[in-house]
Amino acid sequence: MALRTKANWFGVALNSPDPQKLGRFYQRLLDWTLYADEPDWVTLAPDKKTGYNLAFQREELYERPVWPAEKGKPQMMMHLDIAVDDLQQAVAHALEAGAELAEFQPQDDVRVMLDPDGHPFCLYLDSDD
Repeated sequence: MALRTKANWFGVALNSPDPQKLGRFYQRLLDWTLYADEPDWVTLAPDKKTGYNLAFQREELYERPVWPAEKGKPQMMMHLDIAVDDLQQAVAHALEAGAELAEFQPQDDVRVMLDPDGHPFCLYLDSDD
């Protein structure tokens, strides 16, 4: 049986030692609107009608993940995949927003980036044209 909710809504929350800083990074990256801005919790979404959001919660014991994974070191728990129209332009925008390009790039048509807290995210070409 599939999990159902009253509304078609979901959210993703990333841990951070500074959720406000990380939230501002993703706000610049995605050009989304800030809907909650508390010291321990920040929420962004494209708009109020969208059925999803991206949130950031304070984690005092947060340790930056290592990517690709290395035994005995903090590993990523999840990553975001972000479709883009122009990969080179998207990488430049992400770098300007405060991301870094990951050293290891496993695919030619995808760029693995790291947000300011080290969470990996992937930029890939949207082929749904």
